[in-house]
Amino acid sequence: MRLSSCLALAAVLALAGTAAPLARPITLPPPRAAGDFVLVMHGGAGSYTDASPERLEPARAALTQALEAGRDILARGGSSLDAVEAAQRIMEDSGAFDAGRGAYYTREGVPEMDAAIMDGRTLAAGAVASVQHIAHPISLARMVMERTKHVLLVGAGAEEFARSQGVALVSPYYFFNERRWKSFQERQAAEEKPKASAMPAGEIYGTTGALALDKAGNLAAATTTGGTTYKMPGRVGDSPLIGAGTYANNESCAVSGTGVGEYFIRNVVAADICARVKYLHQPLEQAADDVVMKELVEQHGDGGVIALDRAGHVATPFNTHGMMHGVVRADGKITIETFKP
Repeated sequence: MRLSSCLALAAVLALAGTAAPLARPITLPPPRAAGDFVLVMHGGAGSYTDASPERLEPARAALTQALEAGRDILARGGSSLDAVEAAQRIMEDSGAFDAGRGAYYTREGVPEMDAAIMDGRTLAAGAVASVQHIAHPISLARMVMERTKHVLLVGAGAEEFARSQGVALVSPYYFFNERRWKSFQERQAAEEKPKASAMPAGEIYGTTGALALDKAGNLAAATTTGGTTYKMPGRVGDSPLIGAGTYANNESCAVSGTGVGEYFIRNVVAADICARVKYLHQPLEQAADDVVMKELVEQHGDGGVIALDRAGHVATPFNTHGMMHGVVRADGKITIETFKP
């Protein structure tokens, strides 16, 4: 059931009163314990079949470091927004994911990056897309949210805004990544071959995302990506589009997606999951599974999401071979998984 269908059904039930009961009893989340917090992150869904330990271990190490940074902020009473931004900056710096220094190259051989951040308490959001000279797109996205009246800035306009805010622009060489460059060269060489794969064999999408629930009970979401290898210059995926790849609302949930962005855009995946939680009163796990494991699968839309609700429930469905993701709560224990149990 898509977002429009969810809203329509909710309206019908509201008008019908008790004459049209829900298919299942309404189950509200249990109260959140005082002092609890949650941080959940992902490092991209995709094919991990050919991923060697030499590739996976640096990614796990970077994800662990990011979770630790976000955890420390939340543990001392910091905001969910601060936690997801700090965690994402580490992912952008690592070079292990499709974000920042690990971003894929466009057909012109230059990385273009997208990012978005959203405050579940106020619904304020900021995003940037197709930036080439920004070391930390997630921080620029937050500047858009907090220092402009807009939500999304793109390309040269986003970078001019960054310059006006004192952000130092970096050379595209700053983002050089040998593994990503090899992927670009392989894709370029295969361009003239029939039925060339959109992604090299064994490649991981690698988009990064972070969701947090802070001690005050506020949700936040952040996603940052370099898109797909050999994409058309100017191509924008779901990550910086609020409601598609990034969404947060204290009344329902927070979501960050990873996968083939065009499917997430067409299905408004992040907002759809949260609408099911808010209007149909579905448990978070069911809402996320129905969208990722049913609707996207029916359309051959590869990918996954991390989702977090106001009670601290976490859902991490993915329909690909793997999706590296991790969770940390108030007890401080970090759990990282890549494959289904």
